[in-house]
Amino acid sequence: MSIPQSGGGPIEHFGQLAEYMEAGCKPRDSWLIGTEHEKFGWLTDTRLPLPYAGPRSISALFDALIAQHGWTAVREGENIIGLTRGMANISLEPGGQFELSGAPLASLHDTRAELENHLAEVNGIAGPLGIRFMSLGAAPEWTHDQMPVMPKGRYRLMTDYMGRVGTHGTQMMYRTSTVQVNLDYASEADMVKKLRVALALQPVATALFASSPFFDGKPNGHMSWRSRIWRGLDDSRTGMLPFAFEDGMGFQRYVDWVLDVPMYFVYRNGQYINALGQSFRAFLKGELPALPGEKPTLSDWADHMTTVFPEARVKRYIEMRGADAGDLPHLVALPAFWVGLMYDQTALDAAWDLVKGFDDTTRQGLRVAASVSALGGEAEGVKLIDLARAAVGLSHAGLAARGLGEEIHLAPLMQSLATGQVQANRLLTLYNGDWQRSLEPIYAATSL
Repeated sequence: MSIPQSGGGPIEHFGQLAEYMEAGCKPRDSWLIGTEHEKFGWLTDTRLPLPYAGPRSISALFDALIAQHGWTAVREGENIIGLTRGMANISLEPGGQFELSGAPLASLHDTRAELENHLAEVNGIAGPLGIRFMSLGAAPEWTHDQMPVMPKGRYRLMTDYMGRVGTHGTQMMYRTSTVQVNLDYASEADMVKKLRVALALQPVATALFASSPFFDGKPNGHMSWRSRIWRGLDDSRTGMLPFAFEDGMGFQRYVDWVLDVPMYFVYRNGQYINALGQSFRAFLKGELPALPGEKPTLSDWADHMTTVFPEARVKRYIEMRGADAGDLPHLVALPAFWVGLMYDQTALDAAWDLVKGFDDTTRQGLRVAASVSALGGEAEGVKLIDLARAAVGLSHAGLAARGLGEEIHLAPLMQSLATGQVQANRLLTLYNGDWQRSLEPIYAATSL
């Protein structure tokens, strides 16, 4: 989740909210790739989650990364809650999931190199301390009570609110991990087409990258329990955004939706002020109960935009949010899949032709089917494996058209399409076979 945003000064007129998004428009030759991934730290002698403080902890890793690799601390009060270096940052999810938000890069080869360098730095410090990092969509055994709680005011507020508005919110916060890619758009029309394709094909990503068939120490009946969790979180701020497919969709329509999502907080002077359930529209009028008489800045608006969690999210770029974390090849295959579809106009147009006939029922049905059955799912007569084959084929063609040889990064997806088996299927096979229904081996097997 996000660190405090720097969006700008006072909001002087309503149109600035849409203009903030429009400012993200970039010419095609300036489009870049920003990849984010989360992972669970664990202690090799106990298989317990990595705590925030202590000799073997997140804090110890942060201190060493600062001393040895030139990272700079991001603090909240006395606590280091993240690191920055250049355009990249390392942040913490609520349960201590260690997240790299990579720099905007020109190619998928650069993405792979950045990821390998990050893992070399982190594992070089963590290994001698008896710490490893596993990468999959949900913690397979740990209970909520076993998870550490990161010292971030934002998360304290969210934890309280999640318990009131849904059934799975705290599971999402503390016991899931994802990989996502952030991609640019050229114009409002380009944003709309990319968002629609992203939403309609997000179930394909969920299916191809599903890696969370275990929860609370046993199989959970889903290939992506992380995806199931998102369906029981907070309907006001999650989902497939049916309005995005309606006539008149654009920056302003997205702004209108975000404005109607209840607030979490306002960030002031290093503190998170409780604004749970309050209205950003009231804030614009100077009528926010948490800050009577005060009006928001663009930084407040940028913060509020980070508190909506649809399957694809728009800020000054588009975030693809439907995939479980996975092994290293899958962490690169996720941006590869979307770059191939989004950064070649022929592939993007063909992808839209592939899904433009879907209605809300089909899109939502595919979302559910992907979480339950991965590539074995179907909805309204659409089989996910067929849709995935078509989408990956278009992505491969789009990457080939870029002329950089990036299509090699789709290899894990090609293997899954050939076998019908994704990471979750393979983990279940091991669990029921060589692992003799024990989850002890999953820690090492899924560590990066």
